[in-house]
Amino acid sequence: MTSESSVMLTVVLAVAVLAPIIADQLSRVVMVPSVVLQIGLGILIGPAVLDWVRPTGLVDALSDLGLAFLMLLAGYELKYARIRGAPLGAAASAWLVSLALGIGVGLLIAGGDGGLVVGLALTTTTLGVVLPVLRDRGLLDTDFGTRFMAVGATGEFLPIVAIAFALSGERPAHTTAVLVVFALVAAGAAALARRPRHPAVARLVTMTLGTSAQVAVRFCVFVSVAMVALAESLDLDPVLGAFASGVVIHLFLDTGVPRESDEVLARLEGIGFGFLIPIFFIVSGARFDVDALADPSTLALMPVFLVLFLAVRGGPVGLLQVQTLGARSATAAGLLAATALPLLVVITQIAQDEGVLSSGTSSALVGAGMLSVLVLPAIALRLVSPSQEPRRG
Repeated sequence: MTSESSVMLTVVLAVAVLAPIIADQLSRVVMVPSVVLQIGLGILIGPAVLDWVRPTGLVDALSDLGLAFLMLLAGYELKYARIRGAPLGAAASAWLVSLALGIGVGLLIAGGDGGLVVGLALTTTTLGVVLPVLRDRGLLDTDFGTRFMAVGATGEFLPIVAIAFALSGERPAHTTAVLVVFALVAAGAAALARRPRHPAVARLVTMTLGTSAQVAVRFCVFVSVAMVALAESLDLDPVLGAFASGVVIHLFLDTGVPRESDEVLARLEGIGFGFLIPIFFIVSGARFDVDALADPSTLALMPVFLVLFLAVRGGPVGLLQVQTLGARSATAAGLLAATALPLLVVITQIAQDEGVLSSGTSSALVGAGMLSVLVLPAIALRLVSPSQEPRRG
């Protein structure tokens, strides 16, 4: 580690500590999600303002690991036994409607491959950011939580698969082949994870929970990194590998004693939310192209994209959930579905690297995503029907 890298990492970690403290102080006046503060403070310390941190070297690598852990924990939180059937069917139908609307709007705004990218960006849902909010409110185990998990799963997983095809150029067959290979490997890993543990493995996991060995935690980290590496080696986005690893890890931990699973998950969350994930959000802020927003036309796109998130993603979700959740909770589900940020950052970054999306449009999309995370969850939680609130006492 160079001296410059250590100083930049120190600044990033200081911001990670300050963000929840500032959020707590601001909560007396207005609720500001810590993730928005992290991105905002990242912009402040980044090249656009103070130039204390640049997303290079060690800081950039830790940011990538942070994204991997964010998606790992999002994949882990999904309870597929609960969402399969009607919840997943309604969520998939809503996403397909969003896809049709999004591509139509995107082609009008950007045209060509850039329009496809914009359209896919409008179909995303920031499951990794919203799930902790629902969990803190005790809503994950309600019917509302189940329905939203299905919506979030489609909004996280399907856009990444679709973007692989959208940017495959003249090689759709190749993209299909590598996706099939990845799916087979992931399915094989999931099948192995569901098998009962060998007694020697079970004993080792139990014995090392309170020691420096931490076999279960090391295994989970290994699975995550290995599946990210597999996705990258197949020329797929590593987010897909991280998300799939969360599912595999969940299945593996579920085969053990519940107490052990809870302890391992707590350690993984400590690594993720306590260290790596804040680095991802702060560095995302440092990467944000503030100069692009100096163009009035680019700045004007931010509120337009925010409205489009609501219309393209939130609208279909809300309409398809009315009969099940009721008007208030369905509206809340639509608002939460329209929040888009981590995956938005990933998609726009991929598109910029491929040269199909301008820096201005990318910045406007990410800026609108920041607004969506700042505004929409606060409104949505006020609308959740009392029948969806967990019973107390």
